[in-house]
Amino acid sequence: MINRPNTKAARLKRHKRVRGKISGTPETPRLCVFRSLNHIYAQVIDDVAGKTLAAASSLDIKDAEGTKKEVSREVGKLVAERARAKGVEAVVFDRGGYIYHGRVQELADGAREGGLKF
Repeated sequence: MINRPNTKAARLKRHKRVRGKISGTPETPRLCVFRSLNHIYAQVIDDVAGKTLAAASSLDIKDAEGTKKEVSREVGKLVAERARAKGVEAVVFDRGGYIYHGRVQELADGAREGGLKF
C-alpha cells in the first residue's frame, strides 16, 4: 500500500484557512465552489445573515453537453444570472480549498461573463 496523504483532509484544511480570511457580507456575498468527481456546485452566500442568496450546479443544466470544464463555465453563467436577479453585482470568490485551475477557474470565468465582479 502506498502511503498517500488524505486529500480530503488537506483540502478541508486549506478551505478553513481561506475562510479565515474572507467572508460574505450583504454588499459583497461569497461565491463558494464545491467540486465533486462528476459535478460542480456554486452558491452565493451572505455570511452575516447566514443565507444562501443564489445557487447553481451541473445538475441544474439538463442538456449538459461537452467536457466538465465546459459545463463548469455554464454553471458559472447560471449562478451569475441567478445572483444578478437577486440584486448582487459583486462577490468575493471562495475556491473552497481547491487549486484555482481547471473546472474551478472555468466556473469563475463563467461567473465573470455572466456579469459578476470579483
